[in-house]
Amino acid sequence: MGPDAKLFLMSDTALPSLTEVASRVKSASYVLTEVNGEQRTEALRAMARCLERSKTEILKANISDLERGRRSDLTKTQMDRLTLNDQRFEAMVAGVLEVARLPEVVGQVVKGYTLPNGLSVQQMRVPLGVVGIVYENRPNVTADAAALCVKSANAVMLRGSSQAIETNLAIGDAIVQGLEDAGLPGEVVTVVRDTTRDGAIEFMRLNGYIDCLIPRGGPALIRAIRESATVPYVLDGDGNCHIYVDKGCDIEMAKKIVANAKVQRPGVCNAAETLLVHEAVAREFLSDVPSFLRGVEIRGDDETRRYVLDAMVATEDDFATEFLDMVLAVRVVKDLDEAIAHIRRFSTGHSEAIVTNDRQAAERFKREVDAAAVVVNASTRFVDGNQLGLGAEIGISTQKLHARGPMGLEALTNVKYVIEGNGHIRT
Repeated sequence: MGPDAKLFLMSDTALPSLTEVASRVKSASYVLTEVNGEQRTEALRAMARCLERSKTEILKANISDLERGRRSDLTKTQMDRLTLNDQRFEAMVAGVLEVARLPEVVGQVVKGYTLPNGLSVQQMRVPLGVVGIVYENRPNVTADAAALCVKSANAVMLRGSSQAIETNLAIGDAIVQGLEDAGLPGEVVTVVRDTTRDGAIEFMRLNGYIDCLIPRGGPALIRAIRESATVPYVLDGDGNCHIYVDKGCDIEMAKKIVANAKVQRPGVCNAAETLLVHEAVAREFLSDVPSFLRGVEIRGDDETRRYVLDAMVATEDDFATEFLDMVLAVRVVKDLDEAIAHIRRFSTGHSEAIVTNDRQAAERFKREVDAAAVVVNASTRFVDGNQLGLGAEIGISTQKLHARGPMGLEALTNVKYVIEGNGHIRT
């Protein structure tokens, strides 16, 4: 590792200012436009090798973060997100290699045509430049974001939470070594050491250095971005995800889908938070909730509590909450219209699902529900870049501009017009 990289990642003294760091990252981003796709792919392979060699140090750093998290009374969900065990570590490394195998997108001609006057016009994919990522308690994001940005020829500044700082720095250390082994500047992937609130505000205002800011975190982080950021951003928003169980559906299929969406990993943004059930199947479906949603606290409306006897009373706030825990809000609705109306009122625009055997109902749901992802007869847990064949994701956008849904390589590019003539002049 070069001395500059060590300064960014490991030194306790004489740290450069954030603007100085950003300036060096900006300069490094130009180098990425000078190398070809195969060189960037080889850098990813080198990053994966260095991560494997550094596994002991990285997991040791994670243990230190977890111990500090326990002393700080982090919630169960926060601790789960912070944890980097053997299985998750290997998945993280595999994710870097999966991104390396993805087709090249930079330089791809999206559209091309020739005008009647002979001018050739092309839209070509180009990198954004420098991407800034602000994220909480998810050390695997460090490697995922680095891989996607390098593959798409973007430099990246990574600002994680104070709770995960030691793990993030250890991962960043290994990634920088891989970049330098491949002949690229280590500053291409820079982990920001400052985790203070003032530092976060300064990070969000690095105009002229960061070209696109992507936050990955809870409501407080998103609120801070909206209030303070002057850099263009793409919001990775809350996931108040719904599953609607329609009349005449396959009840056993619905049970499996709901259980998977809620229980498999409740602390993530694509987990189900609200269950809507058609009144025609409410008795049959909800009476069996204790068996397929074992350990889940149910908060239901009056009709739900007729069938789930230990359910708590659901409030309006419950239907608006992203629990990220073993809690599920449940409501019985009279028809598809009422289900769609409920979703329109409470949805955060992340992922919405329907379980139905009625093709017309499925088509209406797909057409009328406004969300980044609409799912038919499958778990919301599939709304994930890796699961959808993107290799990995840098976030799930709930916005409607530039990118929407799981953001993979293409979402980290834009287009520029390339116009070629032969002495053409405009008259």
